[in-house]
Amino acid sequence: MGKRLGLLRAVYLVCASCMGSFAFAFDTGVISGVLALESFEDDFGYAHDTDAQKTTINSNAVSILQGGAFFGCFLISPIAAKLGRRTGLIIASLIFSVGTILQVINSHTLGTFYAGRVVAGLGIGAATVLIPMYAAEMSPKEIRGRLGACFQLFFALGVMVAYWVTYAVSKDQAVGKSQWQTALGLQLLPSSLLLFGMLTVKESARWLASKGKIDKARESLKWVRGGEETPELQEEFDEILAGIEEEARIKESFTLREIFLPANRYRFFIAITIQLCAQLTGNTSLAYYATQIFGAVGAGTASKFVTGFFGLVKVVGVSIFQLFVLDRVGRRVPFMVGAFAMGSFMLIVACILATHPTNSNATPSGPTSSGIACILMVYAEAFSYNMSWGPLPWLYNGEIFSSRTREAGLAVGAASQWLFNFMMSQVTPHAINSIHWRMFLMFAIFNYAIIVYSWFVLKETSQHSLEEMQDVFGGTNRTEKIVEQDHRGSKDTQEQHNEYTEPKVETT
Repeated sequence: MGKRLGLLRAVYLVCASCMGSFAFAFDTGVISGVLALESFEDDFGYAHDTDAQKTTINSNAVSILQGGAFFGCFLISPIAAKLGRRTGLIIASLIFSVGTILQVINSHTLGTFYAGRVVAGLGIGAATVLIPMYAAEMSPKEIRGRLGACFQLFFALGVMVAYWVTYAVSKDQAVGKSQWQTALGLQLLPSSLLLFGMLTVKESARWLASKGKIDKARESLKWVRGGEETPELQEEFDEILAGIEEEARIKESFTLREIFLPANRYRFFIAITIQLCAQLTGNTSLAYYATQIFGAVGAGTASKFVTGFFGLVKVVGVSIFQLFVLDRVGRRVPFMVGAFAMGSFMLIVACILATHPTNSNATPSGPTSSGIACILMVYAEAFSYNMSWGPLPWLYNGEIFSSRTREAGLAVGAASQWLFNFMMSQVTPHAINSIHWRMFLMFAIFNYAIIVYSWFVLKETSQHSLEEMQDVFGGTNRTEKIVEQDHRGSKDTQEQHNEYTEPKVETT
């Protein structure tokens, strides 16, 4: 009974925290539909602007949230380090709710709407740092991969719900402010569920132990493992304490210099580049501008309806991956296979559009045969993404860092995601209007390049505890010796550091 209860509690804890991912995703999915509503354009006074001006407003409305999220990643780190992961998520939910309220107010000025986007971005950015951190620290290592993938599962669910909400308000509600206010206001639901969920779970056992709150740490770990005293519980708790004690012995306080030790530097490099690769797959562009993209590939007046099923494909993909693939094949293989599949589908779309141009202003009769082919390929591409590069980068970043560097590492990784996200959201609407089918060719090339990156840079992390990651990424003994000498003020520290060799990247 205890083991089953522990599984249920771990699942509940992760799902509760992942409501932050759902909120992030709902915003991602709803904004493209809201920006396409005539009522929104009328209320904010740009209905009669040129197409170029509307494109600029669309890109600004999307990307300004990423700007807020970028700073939110760094602002939450000291809060999470001092107050804990659970408290940080509570604060993030409150900030996001305030931002949502500012967006819903019919101020008739884009300035207030943009301000709401920035504030909401601060909350979203904070949540994206803390969710994988909290999930990784509280999940049993045997199912850490599946639970970590809940971040992407809830993201896919949020996008799907958002697509159908915008479709519903555009079809069933009369043209007016209630259309876009309903769509945007529903963002308060996931942020409220995140707040409620965090009020009903325990703080991270690893964080509590690192702060010297040993009794509370054991209580937290015991609760999330089912409430029973077992040898496995004691073994896991001893491993946590040993890892924290060893890290504290090496150095009393974390400094920026520690980031540049070779074993840590390698992991920070991965945290940044893996998020860049996730954006270069092209799926952020598809998510934010799905309605516009499906119009460009021939969906015409059915673009919102087609976008709704696009969200459903995402949910199916990540669910299959999480339940049947993830913990059976590890991390590196899905990274490479997913990139190959996405590149191939993007290439097919580019070839179809180059040889059979579609009409974005299709008649009510629906898309052409070439448009249908493009839509199916985009569906297949999204399915491949959610079987690989959708859930894995967040999970991978949550796994690779030690307890000493996890806050900084996840902050850098999440901030990188938002920085590159900002870049893609600025570029995509202009690419749709300017280079047309070549945009899909560009993403195909990027995906094929990502296969090479995955083979030479990424290491397998499945079935390793968080305390074993220092061994996985190399340098344990040598690195500890360097830092230890630095702590004693040894004059030979720099010489030892210069002699350190970069850990060899395994390819098998």
